[in-house]
Amino acid sequence: MHTQYDVQTSIPVFMHLTAASVHDVRAMDQIVYEPGSFYVFDKAYLDFGRLFIIHESKSFFVIRAKTNLKFRRQYSARVNKKTGVQCDQTGELKGFYSAKDYPEKIRRIKFHDEEQNRTFIFLTNNLNLAPEEIASLYKHRWKVELFFKWIKQHLKIKSFWGTTENAVKTQVYIAVITYTLVAIIRQRLKTGHSTYEVLQILGSSLLDKTPINQLLKKPSDQDVKELLYNQLKIWQFKRDASVVKFIVTIGLGKPKSHICLQDY
Repeated sequence: MHTQYDVQTSIPVFMHLTAASVHDVRAMDQIVYEPGSFYVFDKAYLDFGRLFIIHESKSFFVIRAKTNLKFRRQYSARVNKKTGVQCDQTGELKGFYSAKDYPEKIRRIKFHDEEQNRTFIFLTNNLNLAPEEIASLYKHRWKVELFFKWIKQHLKIKSFWGTTENAVKTQVYIAVITYTLVAIIRQRLKTGHSTYEVLQILGSSLLDKTPINQLLKKPSDQDVKELLYNQLKIWQFKRDASVVKFIVTIGLGKPKSHICLQDY
């Protein structure tokens, strides 16, 4: 299941189901890229021809590089290594096919995460955003993993009712539609409940005629707590207001206020 996830609304905006034998990058052909938006990918989606389509769409991508990347540095920017950024380079791809598929300048950022003691190398076509912010954008990708974990834990997709393509798709779509409706309710009503708690309250009140906004304010709802709530906090971090503000104003046409993520 390939999903494009809007981190500001916590709602999936695109979903594409394929057989396990279909390569991940083929899902990128189904996306309509919006100018000014950021698309963050895992390295399984690294395909320079498809990344160049994003670049020509006036959109931005952030993706992890593979270990066999061939890159020719043209110049480097000064970095503060205390922030975790080891280098910030701009250059071009060296491989014959890679350079042919992506002929423009590309940016390479090396970042060391002290908490995990891991080093990441990111590629992006955005030449203006600070390297620390590029690394922060990639951390948002973990929210897609949390989305899938939430679906599996709370909407019971641990096994399928049927084995046909239609049966599997129907069950997945029902789960995602349920999640999306609950997330929309939670956002619009500005409730202090988690998405899971809202789901539990609605599920136990199907025959109650009380308006939803009043239903979520009932004192009896306070004992509905999410048992695995702490697990959903992994890798979340406080977003720098300057990052969000820059993303909102960076649109080349109509300003975009969301970051789009894709994972499988």
